Amino acid sequence: MTSILALTGVSKTYASGHQALKHVDLEIRKGEIFALLGPNGAGKTTLISIVCGIVTPSTGTIAVAGHDALADYRAARRLIGLVPQELSVDMFETVLATVRFSRRLFGRAPNEAYLEQLLRDLSLWDKRGAKIMELSGGMKRRVLIAKALSHEPDILFLDEPTAGVDVSLRRDMWKLIGSLRERGTTIILTTHYIEEAEEMADRVGVINKGELLLVEDKTELMKKLGKREMDIALVEPLAAIPAELSEWHLALENDGRTLRYVFDAQAERTGIPSLLRRLHDLDIAFKDLETSKSSLEDIFVDLVEQK
Repeated sequence: MTSILALTGVSKTYASGHQALKHVDLEIRKGEIFALLGPNGAGKTTLISIVCGIVTPSTGTIAVAGHDALADYRAARRLIGLVPQELSVDMFETVLATVRFSRRLFGRAPNEAYLEQLLRDLSLWDKRGAKIMELSGGMKRRVLIAKALSHEPDILFLDEPTAGVDVSLRRDMWKLIGSLRERGTTIILTTHYIEEAEEMADRVGVINKGELLLVEDKTELMKKLGKREMDIALVEPLAAIPAELSEWHLALENDGRTLRYVFDAQAERTGIPSLLRRLHDLDIAFKDLETSKSSLEDIFVDLVEQK
């Protein structure tokens, strides 16, 4: 798949000496949804700000659809839309005027039909004449999204787009993202709602303390790093795990009524048959078995803790 964004050796060290990014190499494919996951202070917003021209990198190069983002800033920035975490709008301006101005700012010709459809998609059309200061927090967030999309960018950055917003906006957001993806827009998002990244993203990047720990296709990542859990529902509760079961590193749950075994489904030997035989030998009867996969959140937490 064609690359639309390429970062090579990008780092950022501030005057205070704080290194926010450490030699990041990253390629984003045209038309994909890429989720960047990391705890607060990991460097997600710094990375986005550098690509969008808000922060100057200390080292490295950035190419946006072949344009050097530093030497040919205007051409590169015209291809990018950004929905920031913080509100950044003129509170005394109306919704429609704000979105029109943002489109003109990028040198795009007027297109009232496009702007109307955009505002309708974000449930803002009925508020087009309202001043920003009159809107609720959720509606202000919708205006930020409309501004970012006003010039029909090829790449859309969403920095924690649904943090602290209502369920209705979150639903509209993901519906809009789906339609943008169908039109070929490349979407890069940071999020704390890992279940959303798990559902929407094609690839996942994990960043912590300024270091990009890995970039992987979501499905392959979960296949390689995801563990499985097996819950064994016991007929009679146990007060403690017998020493004879120590090699399986079991956990006792549900007031002693459930034994939990975590195993690697990709391993040649999972240990399940031998565990069940040992339970039989110890006269520990069970009435049910249930297995489940690790979520993307489990994998993310494990990766960060390992580092």
